[in-house]
Amino acid sequence: MSLEGKRIVLGVSGGIAAYKVADLASKLTQSGALVDVIMTAAAQKFVTPMTFSALTHRPVRTDLFESWLGDDTGHVALAHDASILVVAPATAHTIANLALGISDDFLGAVYLSTRAPVLIVPAMESGMYLHPATQEHLETLKRRGADILTPAVGHLASGASGIGRLPDPAEILSHIQLMLGRRGPLAGKHIVVTAGGTREPLDPVRFIANGSSGKMGFAIAEECLYNGADVTLISAPVALQPPYGVNFLSVTTAKEMEGMVRAALRSGHANALIMAAAVADYAPVVTSDHKIKKTDTDFTLNLTRNPDILGGLAELPFQHLVRIGFAAETQDLVENAREKLHRKKLDMIVANDAVASIGADTSALTFITADGATTAFPPQSKRDNARLIVEKLVHLLADHGPGTMGDGTT
Repeated sequence: MSLEGKRIVLGVSGGIAAYKVADLASKLTQSGALVDVIMTAAAQKFVTPMTFSALTHRPVRTDLFESWLGDDTGHVALAHDASILVVAPATAHTIANLALGISDDFLGAVYLSTRAPVLIVPAMESGMYLHPATQEHLETLKRRGADILTPAVGHLASGASGIGRLPDPAEILSHIQLMLGRRGPLAGKHIVVTAGGTREPLDPVRFIANGSSGKMGFAIAEECLYNGADVTLISAPVALQPPYGVNFLSVTTAKEMEGMVRAALRSGHANALIMAAAVADYAPVVTSDHKIKKTDTDFTLNLTRNPDILGGLAELPFQHLVRIGFAAETQDLVENAREKLHRKKLDMIVANDAVASIGADTSALTFITADGATTAFPPQSKRDNARLIVEKLVHLLADHGPGTMGDGTT
């Protein structure tokens, strides 16, 4: 999800973790957001306002009584225009002030004035964080609708180790994107996404696999999240971290993936299934319990057909499930993809050149829908392709309309 056009108000209070928030301000700005930083008096003891001004290319607010010039009505305008208010680091003092409605500084005044979503990111010593007073204040803020991001556990400024560290700026950024997407076009929808390449074991150390990196499926899952969906991501082994906020399920073989997909569709009342995984078509008939030893003779491997996960769903009672498949081909791209779409009764199939796409960071996709429409796109990043797929998913869901969900119940 792009943050282009979003106005992020970032409240920085006086903790040693303030220096880490400079990185967050930079990441937000690079993501296209307009970032307005508010610094408490204590925060300025740790980081100068010039640091944040240089990173955001915006003036930093420090004084509640600063002059209002033209259309800039101080904290009133900032609170009104905010897409979200993020307080990081949120110290025990700042948390208490916000919970009690104390507005003797710019941050407190904006908090009371804004109706935007609020994210509180506590960071302090373990004892302060766990004290009943701090926990009660956090509960108060939560009851009023704020999101509270739990601190990380690790080395603290005092030299001790425990809970209280500021979460990684990338995690904070992901949570901001999730919050901004809650009212997105996929709000209230449950989307199941598969990713990665399945592995079919020959013995305890060898397996049949393909070169799928999982990047496309992970990007789709993240884009669905940032558009408001509840996402279940079922992945074969990959060298990727699951997107923050997904329900992540790990599998290895095609049969395991089939079982997990069916379980997710039935128990999660899914609205859509996007099969971006590269599922092995065949598996060894026999898997050895021990490492197969090399001999002087040839080795014959007998393979059996794996289940067709999407094809196997065609006759099941998932009437209102939008189904999107992928076709990685080396020849006759559109013809082979169209045949697969009709055979598996899909709503859309995403065709791509297997040699150019598998494992790469970019790909050129062709969308083919059940009504026969075909749209080809130029090569672009898998992140950009994921946005295109999710945009199409929104339209497909609208066409399906409300009704029964994954298990056939109303």
